[in-house]
Amino acid sequence: MPSFVAALDEGYDHVQGSRYIPGGGAVNTPFLRHWDVLLLHAPLISLAAGRRYTDTTNGFRAYSRRFLLDGRVQPFRDIFQRYELHYYLAIRAARLGFKLKELPVTRTYPADAPAPTKISPIKGNLLVLQTLFRACSGAYDPPAVPTGK
Repeated sequence: MPSFVAALDEGYDHVQGSRYIPGGGAVNTPFLRHWDVLLLHAPLISLAAGRRYTDTTNGFRAYSRRFLLDGRVQPFRDIFQRYELHYYLAIRAARLGFKLKELPVTRTYPADAPAPTKISPIKGNLLVLQTLFRACSGAYDPPAVPTGK
């Protein structure tokens, strides 16, 4: 946590933890989860954001007040119910030119038990994919604020 706070103090607006950068660790990560992140999730969010992310499903994140309160972001909307918000924020921060940083973190899964998850194998994974595609297509962007007169 101190490194995330330090990054915010240094002026970063979106700080994302990553198992897949030097200093990070992915211990006992389930096979499908590992490859889904590396081959599907991170590349699609990176493409949509116009910036490379390495670990877009990692729960370690920090956001600046400046970013969250920017009128072009509007994170406090009812449309965000499950995973939409953190996918959207990663994309939106990059698209709007906010200062971004990934920090190394380690995520350890149990070696001798099923991976703890709230995502059901079929319905849950389909929902994650649907949400991912919607976020990448801009479906969660706020309505444009009219400019001028």
